[in-house]
Amino acid sequence: MGAVELPVVVGVDGSDAASDALDWAAEMAGRRGLPLRVVHASLWERYEGYIPATAADRPAERLHSEAVLATAAERAGRRVPSLKVMTDLAADDAVTALLRAGKSAEALVVGSRGRGEFASLLLGSVGLGIAARAQCPVVVVRGRPENVCGGMNRVVVGIAERERQGEREPAPPSAAVAFALREARLRGGELEAVHAWRCAGPEDHGRPGNHGGREARGAHEEQGAHEANETRETHGARETHGARETHGAREPQSAREAHERRATELLDETLGGATAAGLPPVPVAHRPVEGSARKALLDASAHADLLVVGARRRQGHFGMQLGLVNHAVLHHAKCPVAVVPVS
Repeated sequence: MGAVELPVVVGVDGSDAASDALDWAAEMAGRRGLPLRVVHASLWERYEGYIPATAADRPAERLHSEAVLATAAERAGRRVPSLKVMTDLAADDAVTALLRAGKSAEALVVGSRGRGEFASLLLGSVGLGIAARAQCPVVVVRGRPENVCGGMNRVVVGIAERERQGEREPAPPSAAVAFALREARLRGGELEAVHAWRCAGPEDHGRPGNHGGREARGAHEEQGAHEANETRETHGARETHGARETHGAREPQSAREAHERRATELLDETLGGATAAGLPPVPVAHRPVEGSARKALLDASAHADLLVVGARRRQGHFGMQLGLVNHAVLHHAKCPVAVVPVS
C-alpha cells in the first residue's frame, strides 16, 4: 500500500495577497508532485442554516464564496496545468479552518495580508495565527516581487544554537533543515545556512551582582589609598599603558575567533547529514554571522526565494508559539517565510 499523498493547502479570500499565495502554493505542489487544496473560510453559513440548492435562492455571500473558489481553482490550473486541484468551502473562521486542514497537509500557504479593515498591517492576523499554531510547515508569502517569484535561486535556513547535536557521527537534519534542503533541491538552487553569534563585550563582565554591597564597601575603604598613590602610579601607568592596550586588544580578538570557530563547527555538525541521503547534492553555503539573529536573517532574506525557520511546539500549550526572531522575520522579511514546527 503506497504512502498517502498529503496536499499543499492554501487559504484564499479573493485578495491580491491571497492570489500571490495561491500561485506560490500551486508551484510548490507542482514541484513536489502533490495535489493542491484551496480553502475559503466563511462564518456566515453558521447563521444561515439550510442553504437552498438553486442559485437564485442562495445568499449573495454563498455565491461570492463559490466564485472565489472557482476563480482560484482556475488560476491554479493555468499556473500548473498538470496540477490536481481540490476546493473546500469551510463554514468557519479562517484560522480554525486552516489549522484543521493543516492536520493532514504537506504545508499550509497563506498571504501576508487579508481583505479586512486591518489589511494594511505588516502581517495579517490569519497568517500570524496559523504560523504560531499549525502542526505542519506554514509558508507566509510576503516580500519583494523578485523574491516571491523565485528569482534568487537560493533558500536560506536559520540554525539556532540549541540544534547543535555534539555527536561525532553526522546527525539527521532538523525538520527545518530538511524542509529547506528539499525545497532547495527541488528548485535546483543553493542552500544557505545562517547562524548568528555574539561575542560578549567588556560591559558584560565584572558587573556587580549579589555581592555588590561588599564590593561597594571595599571600594569605599580603599579610596583613600588610591588617592594617596595616584601621583606615584601615574608615571608607571604611562610606561605600561601600551602593553595593556595590546593585551586588551588581543583578548577580544581571541574570543571573537573562538566564537566564530564554534559557529562554523555548529553549521558543519547541523548540516553534516543533510546531503547524505542518496539524493542529488545541493550546494550548501555556511554563513556564521556576528550579531543578532534577527538582523542576520533579515539581511539574508534580501537574496533568497525562501527563508526557513524552526518554531518550538510545546505539548499542551495552546498560545502563540513563535518567538521574537520568528515574529520579526514574518513581519519584515524580503522573501516568503516558512515556519517549520519542531516538537
